[in-house]
Amino acid sequence: MLEGVMMIGPKLSKNSEIDFFVHPRKVLSTASEFKRWGRKYPFLKYGLPLVSLTVLGSIGLSHLIQGSKDITKEKDDLEWDIIETTKALTRTGPKTVYEPKKISLEDELKALQAKVDINNYEYKRIPRPKEVK
Repeated sequence: MLEGVMMIGPKLSKNSEIDFFVHPRKVLSTASEFKRWGRKYPFLKYGLPLVSLTVLGSIGLSHLIQGSKDITKEKDDLEWDIIETTKALTRTGPKTVYEPKKISLEDELKALQAKVDINNYEYKRIPRPKEVK
């Protein structure tokens, strides 16, 4: 065994029997060593628990949020499956024979120009907000 290192817990004796007895002085001395570490290195007493709580908390929250996202996605997929089977819908629209017309911008411009005459117009005054009252 290593010299200068205190072991607390079961020890193996020379004839390979486990010795569970630990002298109380050794327990008290190791406890006082840990107290000394807290005074000597304040990071061990305050910083390490804070950092570990922050990191482990963020990891735990990410797992919880991911789980709720998975459940929401499953519910949404299930709802869409039901809608598709009952109402014959897909995510892009109805499954019927609806096909949008192939329209060009030039045709739309000509149709709009036929409706609106830009040469004949009259001025209309728009009332200001204070004048509306």
